[in-house]
Amino acid sequence: MVGLKPQDVVPSAAVKFFGAGAAGCIADLITFPLDTAKVRLQIQGESLKVEGASAVKYRGVYGTITTIVRTEGPRSLYSGLVAGLQRQMSFASVRIGLYDSMKQFYTRGTESAGIVTRLMAGCTTGAMAVAFAQPTDVVKVRFQAQVRLPDGGRRYNSTLDAYKTIARTEGVRGLWKGCMPNITRNAIVNCAELVTYDIIKELILKYDLMTDNLPCHFTAAFGAGFCTTVVASPVDVVKTRFMNSAEGQYRSASRCALTMVKNEGLSAFYKGFMPSFLRLGSWNIVMFVTYEQIKRGMTRTQQYWESPL
Repeated sequence: MVGLKPQDVVPSAAVKFFGAGAAGCIADLITFPLDTAKVRLQIQGESLKVEGASAVKYRGVYGTITTIVRTEGPRSLYSGLVAGLQRQMSFASVRIGLYDSMKQFYTRGTESAGIVTRLMAGCTTGAMAVAFAQPTDVVKVRFQAQVRLPDGGRRYNSTLDAYKTIARTEGVRGLWKGCMPNITRNAIVNCAELVTYDIIKELILKYDLMTDNLPCHFTAAFGAGFCTTVVASPVDVVKTRFMNSAEGQYRSASRCALTMVKNEGLSAFYKGFMPSFLRLGSWNIVMFVTYEQIKRGMTRTQQYWESPL
């Protein structure tokens, strides 16, 4: 990330890798109810089509959250949290923690990175992260989408049960269901998120609008969250529906997108936009602010232990 002065010690790749995973987990803990509301809104049109119902169950962010709490209990807002934290430790660590290393790889070790280099680095780490974390993402989405049955039962009883059930009923390939749309989504998200944050922060520091501190990180993260939501929302909706679909419901992610357009119109691609923005905006703010502080804290600790007495 930009913003380091020449005399500053650059955080090591290990510090960035661990710091990104830890910051991602903290951000997930705070914003997970918004993510659950987003998933429920994104699959709502599909659920109505399958169930043949005409009434809309969820309306808006607040309405969705209150409905879930009233009908399923407050714990349902955190359904899939374990898989979500597993996902962030493997996912955020790669796509965010290795971003600077990938920039240096494409620039052959130099510090000057243009927009194309940054986009390439974002696409690469985003795709790499999906390869590692796709099973955790599938389980997380399935947990968030499942509704408590009248008899109190659920589709999956635990995170481990979800992994086992999906592998048994759909094969190991089922754990990587939606991998291609997820790679597309995360290439877009990573570029919009990391590159936008990088550029906004660089401009703020270049024109001395703020110092390299919390207000600067907050502003850059908020802008990155908004840009990411606008760009990635259509792919995110398709990814969510495809990963949550029953076996054989859609032949491919493109077929899922065409079915959405046919049955619900183009507006379906922006279903759950407000919870997506609230979630991505708040997630980016918490994650980037925490990430910057973790990097500084771990680097100072490393300096302290390595310095002579």
